[in-house]
Amino acid sequence: MAVAQLTESVLQLTFNEGTDPVSGDFILKQKRFNNVKTEATAEQLFLTANAFASVQQHELHGISRRDVSDINEEEV
Repeated sequence: MAVAQLTESVLQLTFNEGTDPVSGDFILKQKRFNNVKTEATAEQLFLTANAFASVQQHELHGISRRDVSDINEEEV
């Protein structure tokens, strides 16, 4: 049987930097924070993201977490 081990986590904040004058769509930009502790909870990341967003010029549009796992055969 295969098992996955979480090896890396990235916190990604998406900011609304305005509206495209031609299409009317939002202009979204991302900022990524690497080396997030893999043990960090959703609540901890939410609070951290909002703290970073409070010192940014643009409005926070979304918060996401990107996880990377190694998948190996389970040792018996």
